[in-house]
Amino acid sequence: MTARLDPATLRAAWWTARSLRRARRQLRNRQLSEVRLPAPPALPERAGRGVSAVLWRTSPTCLERALVLQRWLAAHGSPYDVVIGVTAPADGFAAHAWLDGEDDARAYAELTRLPA
Repeated sequence: MTARLDPATLRAAWWTARSLRRARRQLRNRQLSEVRLPAPPALPERAGRGVSAVLWRTSPTCLERALVLQRWLAAHGSPYDVVIGVTAPADGFAAHAWLDGEDDARAYAELTRLPA
């Protein structure tokens, strides 16, 4: 059985696609602290499945994903910092971004935070 997409979920998906494009463009041309995403439309929290669907299907970078989710969640009363961390060069250098509270933090040393 296919679930029907309601207008709120579609609007959330549209906002996510637009915000993701804007984040990609701004991350190429601006300092991280200057990245600004549009405010999400006033939608019920359940419309977040549209956000999740777009992020899952478009394969954003971890930083793009974290910035878009941070904006959506903050608009719905759940502010989270974006955390950026790295692994030690001896462990094979890697960088990653996530929302504070996600499980991704275990292997990374925190470099910086972007407050909600």
